[in-house]
Amino acid sequence: MRGTGKNGRSHGAGAPRGTRGAGRAGRVGRAAQAGRPGQAGRAGLAGRAGRAGTTAIAAVTLTALCAGAWLLHNATDTHAPPQPSPAEARTDRSGGTGGAGGTGRSAPALPPSPPDRIRIPAIRVNAPLTGLGLTPTGSLDVPPAEKKNLAGWYEAGTTPGERGTAIVAGHVDNAEGPAVFYSLGALKKGAAIEVDRRDGGTAVFTVDAVEVYEARDFPDEKVYGAADRPELRVITCGGGYSRSTGYQGNVVVFAHLTGARR
Repeated sequence: MRGTGKNGRSHGAGAPRGTRGAGRAGRVGRAAQAGRPGQAGRAGLAGRAGRAGTTAIAAVTLTALCAGAWLLHNATDTHAPPQPSPAEARTDRSGGTGGAGGTGRSAPALPPSPPDRIRIPAIRVNAPLTGLGLTPTGSLDVPPAEKKNLAGWYEAGTTPGERGTAIVAGHVDNAEGPAVFYSLGALKKGAAIEVDRRDGGTAVFTVDAVEVYEARDFPDEKVYGAADRPELRVITCGGGYSRSTGYQGNVVVFAHLTGARR
């Protein structure tokens, strides 16, 4: 799958990049921050020597997610995905925990365990999760575009439910129509997100905010920075749409852990 950079040239998820990825978040040159406070990386679940930083790597794939294949194929924006309303933005502009501004109760952190499935009942998402690793060029792989109900999680970072910032990303559409996170922009504060984990448990998150950012204004630290409690970001493409460059930004859901069950 191919996306389009700001200079109008098409590139794939594994193409060499400089210090900027989609929305400036792909800062590969930063020191590793594993999305959790006080840790510079530890043994990865996928056999890596250390976990690469969520802040440093997690969004370099987003340009590849944002080609807008369905809108391009249909030569229309009448089927554009829903975008968040201002009412769903964070209300605490001072930042809050993990930059999301969420002040609701938090559940205790869970031990690390890979996630297998994500459910968002309010927008009828029920999708398997695949691990997203790094390409040889240091950028993040994306879920296969043809598997429109498949989402991915950054497996070298925080696992959903453990302390820190976990990252889930997925396509908004493909050439055939809406994909897994097409309706993400319609999500509301207080909605539940459930993540089934390989240890047999389910991590339950509550949405704190849903925001959309143009690429030039993407807030790296707010989205990917370390958190002192278990937090989750769910990301897809959004904002304005251009036939030459695809979607111009990203929809980001901020959530924190509020429960767990087996």
